[in-house]
Amino acid sequence: MVRSGVRGDRRRPGVLEADEPGRHDDRDRQGSQDDEDGASGPDTRDATDTRDATDTDAGAGTKAEAEEGTEEETETAPETKTGTGTKRKDDSGTADDAPAPAARKASGTSGGGGEGDDAPDGGNGRPRRRRRFLRWSAMVLAVLVLGTAGAGYLYYQHLNGNIRKDDLNLGEHEIARATPNAAGQTPLNILIIGSDARDSEENQKLGGARETFGGTPLADVQMLLHLSADRTNMSVISMPRDTLVEIPKCTDPDDGQVYPASDGRVMTNQSLGRGGPGCTVATWQELTGIRIDHFMMVDFAGVVSMADAIGGVPVCVDANIHSKDGQGHGSGLKLEKGTTYVQGEQALQWLRTRYGFADGSDIARAKAQHQYMNAMVRELRRNATVTNPNALRRLAEQATRALTVDRGLGTVKALYDLSTELRKVEPARITMTTMPYTYLGARVVPKEGDAEQLFRLVREDIALDGKDEKEEGTDGAREAAERLSEDPAAPNDRIGVLVRDGSGTPASDQAGGRAAVVSEALVEEGFTQATADRSTVASEARTVVRFPSAELEGDARAVARALGIPSSAVERSTDVSGVTLVVGADWREGTAYEVREKDDTTPESADALNGADDGACMEVDPNFSW
Repeated sequence: MVRSGVRGDRRRPGVLEADEPGRHDDRDRQGSQDDEDGASGPDTRDATDTRDATDTDAGAGTKAEAEEGTEEETETAPETKTGTGTKRKDDSGTADDAPAPAARKASGTSGGGGEGDDAPDGGNGRPRRRRRFLRWSAMVLAVLVLGTAGAGYLYYQHLNGNIRKDDLNLGEHEIARATPNAAGQTPLNILIIGSDARDSEENQKLGGARETFGGTPLADVQMLLHLSADRTNMSVISMPRDTLVEIPKCTDPDDGQVYPASDGRVMTNQSLGRGGPGCTVATWQELTGIRIDHFMMVDFAGVVSMADAIGGVPVCVDANIHSKDGQGHGSGLKLEKGTTYVQGEQALQWLRTRYGFADGSDIARAKAQHQYMNAMVRELRRNATVTNPNALRRLAEQATRALTVDRGLGTVKALYDLSTELRKVEPARITMTTMPYTYLGARVVPKEGDAEQLFRLVREDIALDGKDEKEEGTDGAREAAERLSEDPAAPNDRIGVLVRDGSGTPASDQAGGRAAVVSEALVEEGFTQATADRSTVASEARTVVRFPSAELEGDARAVARALGIPSSAVERSTDVSGVTLVVGADWREGTAYEVREKDDTTPESADALNGADDGACMEVDPNFSW
């Protein structure tokens, strides 16, 4: 049974290739056995099975050796035993502990040359010792290969066991996947969460007052990472931890506890304590209308271990800094002016520092986190060709131990595949931003207009660096739509209209959802047969009215005119059976559609930072300089 399992694993190159750290670790297994529970040495239990498979190979290619004669081949080969005992037959059927010369002669073997292993084989001049040594070497090699493959698989499973998993979305509403592009690709949205959990001795040593130990964790870092459908660019939106938002109803998957929706706005970092990271995901989806595909959460200890595994991350300050005041406020970060490679606890201090950076706000902290992430990406790309087995093993160990992810990312292979997708983006096409905000007392709220503009760009998969290639022929297609002939429309009260919600707006915020709100507006306009489809549909970036056949075109245009929807948004489609209005993400509020001038630029208030900018430095508050 053991042999079968090991051999089966050898036929799975895809798994082992996906787990590069595991493969390198097997070569350096001797140095890592004390550290890893799952690592193991070569499994020599396959010796008996390997022997038969390698006998033929061991004897192959020896004709030339036989022609060289036997005078030079008189060294004494080491005495060996097989996995099944001390006897082993060669190709001639003669046992290694050979019979007396008389017995050999009787069996047709020519005499001379001495006894035992020194005797020539069948008169052809080839000593058995040579064959036995070659065959023994091939057997050992095969056992090592099999053992390495087995240990690699065990280490792969060990790494999988390191990864903690949780449910993706604890809310009640889902947002449909974006419509694929012409190549069948869809964007990928990943929520990065930094937890301040102090639920372990290691985390307690790294931060927080003693009275916070074992308390409800907070999501003090929240970043939405958007990977474009064509994998050419990446956008990141940070939300300050003290942003006031409405947290939706969430259900803890472990004990079934139901956390009701927040009574008004509360700080967004509280979402993590309402059942887990899936509630933070639900909060983001309902605020932004962006579908989140995965989450990755890391705690204090995870930040420290990852920074150590990478070998340090370069960060910059424009003056000496010591983040500590007379009352003990501050992270304790102490750096000299210029660039420093931070790792371990110092890396955690950088990511947590507020006192000492710029105005001491959470906004300044978000900018420091952007600088750190950009630098970390550049370091990882520079070190992507690391071949040192110990370095790769450490990185694999720390990365898997540091993370809590949704179940869709819960294996080494899934994480490796994701990293492969992310590596396709050059640093110059990475844009870090902070959600536009305005102050509300000591807290902040999303800035009206600018925040929604930033969210819309991500929903529509528009690069925040403004370097998207424009689609050719778009204007011509719009003009053609404007010239479509209009059939006479039926009376408003005779036109059936199905209204669907593709805006991504939570139904709880809109008295049944945008479909219900807009269908009621149509009824008031005389379209008494308008009905709302309350099922989840694929999100649409822009509002559109679709009709299936030419005779319903006039009806569709009448619906568009009644709501102020431009004629360019009326289109024929075989995907609908009647006039269908899909309310897009560009119409998330109100009952009258407002034609907006298309603006695909990133708001200045988002404070964008390019991933290739290695000259960025944090401004230091003079009160915290030394």
